[in-house]
Amino acid sequence: MPAAPARTTGLPIVTDVEEVRRRLTRRRGFEESPLSPRLRASIAGIFGEELSAREVVDRILRDVRADGDQAVEHYTRLIDGGTRSSMDVPRAEWRHAFESLDSPLQEALRIAADQIERFHRHQVRTSWLEWSEEGGLGQLVRPLDRIGIYTPGGTAAYPSTLLMTAVPARVAGVEHITVCAPPAGGQIAPAILAAAHVAGLDKVFQVGGAQAIAAMAFGTETIPHVDKIFGPGNIFVTLAKRAVYGVVGIDTLAGPTETLLIADESADPVLLAADLLAQAEHDAMASAILLTTDRRVAERTIEEVNAQLPRLERHEIAGESLSTQGLVAIVPNVELAIELANLYAPEHLCLLLADPWAVMPLIRHAGGVFIGEHSPEALGDYAAGPSHVMPTAGSARFSSPIHVADFTKVISVAAANPRALERLGPATIQLARAEGLTGHARAIECRLQKSKGAGGSNS
Repeated sequence: MPAAPARTTGLPIVTDVEEVRRRLTRRRGFEESPLSPRLRASIAGIFGEELSAREVVDRILRDVRADGDQAVEHYTRLIDGGTRSSMDVPRAEWRHAFESLDSPLQEALRIAADQIERFHRHQVRTSWLEWSEEGGLGQLVRPLDRIGIYTPGGTAAYPSTLLMTAVPARVAGVEHITVCAPPAGGQIAPAILAAAHVAGLDKVFQVGGAQAIAAMAFGTETIPHVDKIFGPGNIFVTLAKRAVYGVVGIDTLAGPTETLLIADESADPVLLAADLLAQAEHDAMASAILLTTDRRVAERTIEEVNAQLPRLERHEIAGESLSTQGLVAIVPNVELAIELANLYAPEHLCLLLADPWAVMPLIRHAGGVFIGEHSPEALGDYAAGPSHVMPTAGSARFSSPIHVADFTKVISVAAANPRALERLGPATIQLARAEGLTGHARAIECRLQKSKGAGGSNS
């Protein structure tokens, strides 16, 4: 491949700690970005009028809920150009797609799936019931019956994301897994079908966009409704997931991906630059950030970024990402770097330090931690084992990567006996009456009276 034209990222070195703090702590979260002129024109052409992304999604959800398959097929033809006679992709096509891959890629999919399964088997929770002299208390842990996975398939296909979601679901015991993916060039990307074959899914439908989310949430004649929807997508998919929450569960509202590297004087600038570029090539809105205690490391890393950038196939995207979202900062010490990382709560936190384990107790907020130069975030994206579906936009402060518990639910069990009722009943009566719920209080009083042999007819 010929070398791309030389370009630089324009990455500055920031030394003002308060400026770094300001950049890292500005409030993030899901925001509806303005539509590009091209996309606005496309919407006007499809719908015959100018609509916002939210209005587009509301219309699609309403139509799919009312008209089922007819609406799904209509929007698939209109938006994605699907040409299949059936939305349901037969299993034989999954197998054919897998067998058509080169042997090394087949093996890579299997290795990744096995590693993901091994990791997630450690997360399996079991039901429990604890007996005491007052009876029993416990929980039933049950897998969800049906989940749906949305996987993008337009400008890029991500079989790895399908594995990172479907394999933990199988480990959790989910019986029915449906996948929806949009057609690209008239059909689903073969890599997605190959991953579906490896993961042992139940159904794959050639449907994308908001209409896929609507179909999985409400159900159609062909596409079964699910209990929870997982997977990233564009603005229309994200808005649709938010709109159907409550009808079904959802995993998260994904924002642009992000990586924060913390490095000291022992770090290799060549590797730091490679890691920043690996993050930046995802998307022009991706954030690749380096906090280092060493000025020489910062300067050499920027030099390496500019040297390595032209070699990337996605150099335009990576360059724009680093120029607009990137940051290289020098901080006084590693402890302050960890403090800033906790404020930022990155999706990926990479520690390229002489002694990374020494600072592990200080880490409070991150989607995933990648320790040492042999554990780059790129390894986590594909084959390390933990799911790469991680919280973004600061949501690592309150949420976690995809894990087995996301595919289960807990049912509480209470089996009190007369001794428990005698001890807990009076407090229950007091609380119920304080809330004005005299029926609740009466339900306890009847039982206390019965246990004392006094009958249950008096107030």
